[in-house]
Amino acid sequence: MDNDKGKKKAKRLPDSPGIYLFFNQEKDIIYVGKATSLKSRVTSYFVGKRTSRPIERMIHEVQSIKTQSTESVLEAIVLEANAIKKYQPKYNVIGKDNKSWNYITISRSGYPILETAREHDLMQIETDEMKKQYRYIFGPYPGLNTKAAIKILTRLFHLSTCQKKRRKKDGDKPCLYYQMGQCLGVCTKEITKEDYKKKVIAPLVTFLKGGKKRLIKTFEKDMKKAAKAYAFEEAARLRDQVQNLTKIQDITLINKSFVEDSLYVEGQIQKVEGYDISNLGSSNKVGSMVVFTHGGPDKRQYRKFKIKTVEGQSDVACLKEVLERRLKHKEWPLPDLFLIDGGKPQVNTAKKVLALAGVDRPIVGIAKGAARKKNEFIIPDANRVLIKWVKMNQDMLVNVRDEAHRFAIAFQRKRRKIKK
Repeated sequence: MDNDKGKKKAKRLPDSPGIYLFFNQEKDIIYVGKATSLKSRVTSYFVGKRTSRPIERMIHEVQSIKTQSTESVLEAIVLEANAIKKYQPKYNVIGKDNKSWNYITISRSGYPILETAREHDLMQIETDEMKKQYRYIFGPYPGLNTKAAIKILTRLFHLSTCQKKRRKKDGDKPCLYYQMGQCLGVCTKEITKEDYKKKVIAPLVTFLKGGKKRLIKTFEKDMKKAAKAYAFEEAARLRDQVQNLTKIQDITLINKSFVEDSLYVEGQIQKVEGYDISNLGSSNKVGSMVVFTHGGPDKRQYRKFKIKTVEGQSDVACLKEVLERRLKHKEWPLPDLFLIDGGKPQVNTAKKVLALAGVDRPIVGIAKGAARKKNEFIIPDANRVLIKWVKMNQDMLVNVRDEAHRFAIAFQRKRRKIKK
């Protein structure tokens, strides 16, 4: 599909959340994506400069587009995950990072617990063990802000958090959420395990399978039955649940890193590596690498470097050594973007190191300025889309830079104490 035809098609789409499906000439689904605005998101594929990333290279294969509108972003996320699982589209699979795609799990415990897991964690569990541990596994959910999702689902379905937060000495004392009317009484044993599964878990499963409309009809039917039986508290709970499901407040569900009118959306910039160099004069030179996934720190992937080859004081040379050593570790998954604490000299050095290693990833630098009171973003080989993405994610990138700086300083201080 050429750009003009694609833009005309996109302009006719609604400015609402939903999913879009790209079909090739053989009428096979080759890509599924979600959007807060279908019109804006699909339009972004047919404007701006193309790169070599798989998801962008597919556009010439797209012959037709179908969309499905939803009332909320949460529903779009659920539909996208179900469609990816069902159709296994070519470019969703190619563009996927197995270590960062998220899943939602429901345990097999008496009062089942809702949690999230990453694919690489699930892959390490044997099939039999997984069946014992989880009753349901939903996903994958590309670009999902999992903390926000769990918070919204907990509120919508009155999920209990008592089991994870309560201490033994609390006994059967009502939890805070029970007092607020958001817990059905797991803490006080007022709801049995069977009723909890029926009233809480079963509706949640129906929703995550894409059955929101069917679920609302069921709730409305149950609400009328409860009212006729003079169970007014139960009827009121179901009424509130219907109202909350009808208008889901989910603006925080897609992480800031996933800007809907950007070609870097759909799981492409979800992992950022940040680098900083710290030294005390010409001695105690160290480097740090921190990793942020979905906008938050992933400390398991942090790395520290003792500078081995640089004589004298040169942050640029130290950065070069750190990046070269990092790229030799093929077992460390590459990030979607490299963030460098420094100005043009540091950024140009990083660009050369990546090029020599055959690594094609965007680089962004943050310089503090002459007075060290401002953040100047340096983007080599920038296109309109990347510039816009950086602009909309400045706070997150500054957090990465600050965390890299903190981590480097902490390592340097530790080394100085050991030497003393």
